[in-house]
Amino acid sequence: MTEARRLSLILAVALLALGAIFAGPYVLDTYSVNVLTRSLLYAAVALTVDLLWGYLGILTFGQSVFFACGAYAAGLVFTHMDFSEGNAVLALALGVGGALLVAAIVGWLAFWHGASALYASVITLVLPIVATQLLYSGGTFTGSSSGLSGFMSFDLSMEAWFWLAGSFLVAVTTLAYIVVQSDAGRLLVAVRENEQRCKYLGLDTSRLKILVYLACAVIGAIAGYIYAGYAMVVAPELAGFVFGTELVIWTALGGRGTLLGPVFGALIVDYESAQLAGDYPFVWQLIIGTLFVLVIIAFPRGLLPVLFDIPRKALGLVRKRPAAPPASVTLSTLDAAETQGEEVGDDGPALAVHGVARRFGSLNVLEAIDFEARAGELVSLVGPNGAGKTTLMRCIADGAERSAGTIVINGHDIGRKPPEACVALGVGRKFQMANVFETLTVAQCLQIARARHARPSLWRRARELPLPEAAMHVLATTGLDRQLSTPAHLLSHGMKQALELSMVLALEPRVLLLDEPTAGLTKTERMQIGAILIDLTKKQGLCVLLVEHDLDFVREISSRVIVLHQGRIVLDGSVEEVVASELVKQVYAGSGHAGIAHESGPSTAQEMPA
Repeated sequence: MTEARRLSLILAVALLALGAIFAGPYVLDTYSVNVLTRSLLYAAVALTVDLLWGYLGILTFGQSVFFACGAYAAGLVFTHMDFSEGNAVLALALGVGGALLVAAIVGWLAFWHGASALYASVITLVLPIVATQLLYSGGTFTGSSSGLSGFMSFDLSMEAWFWLAGSFLVAVTTLAYIVVQSDAGRLLVAVRENEQRCKYLGLDTSRLKILVYLACAVIGAIAGYIYAGYAMVVAPELAGFVFGTELVIWTALGGRGTLLGPVFGALIVDYESAQLAGDYPFVWQLIIGTLFVLVIIAFPRGLLPVLFDIPRKALGLVRKRPAAPPASVTLSTLDAAETQGEEVGDDGPALAVHGVARRFGSLNVLEAIDFEARAGELVSLVGPNGAGKTTLMRCIADGAERSAGTIVINGHDIGRKPPEACVALGVGRKFQMANVFETLTVAQCLQIARARHARPSLWRRARELPLPEAAMHVLATTGLDRQLSTPAHLLSHGMKQALELSMVLALEPRVLLLDEPTAGLTKTERMQIGAILIDLTKKQGLCVLLVEHDLDFVREISSRVIVLHQGRIVLDGSVEEVVASELVKQVYAGSGHAGIAHESGPSTAQEMPA
């Protein structure tokens, strides 16, 4: 399907939804129109919960606060300054501005470097409690626990308010669907699936989360503003924890990560809650809670995915092993003039490590590490388990990891820069275990890797993927170029290793850090990787730092070898010098190994001190 046809189909569905909204007041009774006007606005806020939770993986309980920002801005202005067109614009600006300010503060606290997903959830959990207490303490200005009511508002009929709320929901849902289906939207899924890999692909995930959070805050504020104009009453409950939790419940019931699921979940549950509250005023919350628990137990993905599965199964469209669809992306090779890698002078080292140390309390994992490596050089880093090899890799790729010393990449001191900033200086890191995006296809993984160089579109999907020659060489050599539409989780271990290497090379690095790239590979696959690494250093001019256990493999491809033992460099020389060194033999014999070539495999704790 072409991009124009895909967008046309989305817009056609949106027009049908607008038609249903327009017909609503003519086929529904007055009570239903009244309740559903509120439900339509709640659904727009529930959609923002899905964007954050379903797509970014951030469980948030604080979206009610942004709804209250818009609602209270209208209530306060219309109460204390009276209603006028100018004041209406001022109230909207104050509501959106207040929501943006709150979202910026919360986003900085919850998503900035080092903050975990759990920390973000706790911050958003506290937010409604704080906001509610502020409204209570506002006295007559905010109306305290009674809120504000009786203020003047727009002179619109009930039908007009229904159309306005419905049109807003359709517009927001359509825009959100276009974005999440675009190349930029795929970044959200990548962050949810593997934020660490995103950081080491040069993506500022903290900034991306904050931007999405700000956009969701604006949507919530506008919805609250419309609600206040329609209901002409605002209360602290709009910012409360209960409403924030209800938004999460509606999202879970409808099906997170679907957009339409939370929309229908909010519409149905809020409308039915209003009905049950009138018929069963004392037990309606128990009924809703019981249904929620039953649905979550029976259908963990929510109701909408289950409803979509039923017709597919009935028509026999679900097979045990579906054939992979044809690749929707065509690969091409970047011209040399189009590459954007950091250039290095002939006289300067590509990588310079001086006095680097890493301590965990009283434990010295690395101490006084000094060496340099130049472009076109493949330096193998060997040593027994626990020598500090992987820890040194982390220190080079992340400025915050080391305890002392300096690391210079392509003439630039990395200081305390995060991984994404080190990538911008020319560092590319491949992890000890294959680290890819399991739910994305091979082509999509490569597109994420190129996002730093080619900004993804917010509304379309690229049909062509230009890659550097080095990445194309890996894809062609391993056969991955024929599996572009295959999800990464279906690849063999060797193919995943090759995919991650291709993703790192798509960054156009000048310093390539490889942590046991041949671990678990067959002999044929090891030979392929070895040939690729030789080509990268000799023809592409990359500086490669390789952690490896197999001396035979090291001997065949290395320019020189550095031996680490107990966090210190004990030898830095040619392959022949290392192989013939009695010191190296003693190091491995003292570590319980018969020889370097027979050292045990990688630790399962990938990011623990090595």
